[in-house]
Amino acid sequence: MRVAILRRAPKASVSMDVYADRLVQGLKTVRPNWIITEYYPQFPSRSFAPSKMLAGIQKYYERYWRYPNRLKRVDADIFHIIDHTDGDLSRWLGRSHNATVVTCHDLINLIKPETFKGRAKFPLISMTAWRWGVESMRQADHVITVSTHTKQDVAEHLQIASTAITVVPNAVDKGFHRLSVEAIQTVRDRYGLTPKTFCLLNVGSNNARKNISGILAAIAMAKHQGLPVHFWKAGADFTDEQTQFIQTNDLADCVKYVGKPNEPALIELYNAADCLIAPSLYEGFGLTILEAMACGTPVITATTSAMPEVAGDAAILVDPTDQAAIANAIQQLYTYPEQRQMLVQKGLERVQQFTWEKTAQAVASVYEQTLAAQSPSTQPASVFEMPSQSDSPSPSISSGDRA
Repeated sequence: MRVAILRRAPKASVSMDVYADRLVQGLKTVRPNWIITEYYPQFPSRSFAPSKMLAGIQKYYERYWRYPNRLKRVDADIFHIIDHTDGDLSRWLGRSHNATVVTCHDLINLIKPETFKGRAKFPLISMTAWRWGVESMRQADHVITVSTHTKQDVAEHLQIASTAITVVPNAVDKGFHRLSVEAIQTVRDRYGLTPKTFCLLNVGSNNARKNISGILAAIAMAKHQGLPVHFWKAGADFTDEQTQFIQTNDLADCVKYVGKPNEPALIELYNAADCLIAPSLYEGFGLTILEAMACGTPVITATTSAMPEVAGDAAILVDPTDQAAIANAIQQLYTYPEQRQMLVQKGLERVQQFTWEKTAQAVASVYEQTLAAQSPSTQPASVFEMPSQSDSPSPSISSGDRA
């Protein structure tokens, strides 16, 4: 089979780079005889554009005209569009009668449009382009979603039949692992943490849906209760409003922004922290949950969207809008070390269900079934369910920013 992987331009999105890189590696492992080729837009360097506005126009021209026209000349059996915002490519490819598959990671901008505010220089143009991309997924032969929750969103908001949607969960890199006690202590010493310090970690963007303000409010409550808490924020820095909250509530001595760590440094942070705190308001998947579990770190996450199906029974789930509940979960983990150890063990077991080889095997099956479904006598592709706490490690077929 000849597979064309249509991905974002390099470094356009870290999470999409991870998904594309690991999926390609997995496909080459599970289907070594397939020919897999990657394609992406070729944006000109800004240094060649006389102005930012012209550079933006050139980018849109490449993204929405030149690149799609080049793809129409590509000879492949399956075109896999890695990012749902590029779903409009399925319209171009459909005209050439090629089979197309799109991965939808979330519909956050559609479900919670308020989270889009302030994220684009030209919000009306950006939102129009985004909607055009995701709504064009209707033209694809099949849609892959990374969680059952996202599948439900796609079926409800885009009116795509459930039989045309397959759930294939994301996975966690093998590099995320437990460090030695000595290595962990070295990291904690580097950051000045005492043995009694209970360190919380959050990894990702500072979008409103990440609920960083809720986390800070819960930390203020925990500190007021006498807990020796410390909070590391990795990824995007605090907003001006959050920085003001930190100062007003006397949290400067127990809150630290640790920058945008590379993978080795991130693994150190996961291991050195006593807990990942990720009570997001919405996630299409929630990859940091699995990364923390792979490093032997207990997790506090939310009862909303896809997070419960990712965490299973291996995390503490809280209402993300209830700051007192988040603070109580922190106190619970601090007070009962035996519960922390139980969650560590459950997390290590659960994360074994999410590997890129299993994800690639499931995606390869979608390709095969999509091509087979073009025959009138073939049944539509079935749905891969998200692993549950009682599932066997391998995904089975039934009737998918650091996000």
